Amino acid sequence: MSLVVLNPEARFDCTFGRGCEGICCRNGRPPVYPEEIERIDRNLDRILPSLRPEASALVLKDGYLSRRQTLRQPLLRVVKGWCVFFNEGCVPHRLGAGEGDSFRYKPWFCAIFPLKWDPRDSWYVRQKGFRKERWDLFCLDPAASTILATESLRNEMALAEKA
Repeated sequence: MSLVVLNPEARFDCTFGRGCEGICCRNGRPPVYPEEIERIDRNLDRILPSLRPEASALVLKDGYLSRRQTLRQPLLRVVKGWCVFFNEGCVPHRLGAGEGDSFRYKPWFCAIFPLKWDPRDSWYVRQKGFRKERWDLFCLDPAASTILATESLRNEMALAEKA
């Protein structure tokens, strides 16, 4: 793997299911690219049954994309404070994992979290105290883990490297 991060000393360990309830999906509104929309649309009938009832109702009524945009791309909708695809975890992630590729249906911005691209420099791992990180998640606190992000984020880094 040749992806270089600006802060290789960063520490990160996703503890979803081991103390974290998926807080990164709270109010998560990632942009969704056209090819991701096509992939989600083709599999929406498989995703819908696993959504929370209020999310399923919203998706059926208004769709899963909002009118808001970032990077000229539509954003995923949020209902009751959570991404529409969140139900005790990421539904597209679970669907893909069941087929051997947890990133298959998951929006790219979600899949590479907590990696972030700075167009002036390169990739970095979002960390409390680094680059004025605004998102106050315990998993972004380097004191919360002893695991180097370059180890724990191998799959995410490989995915980002393809970008």
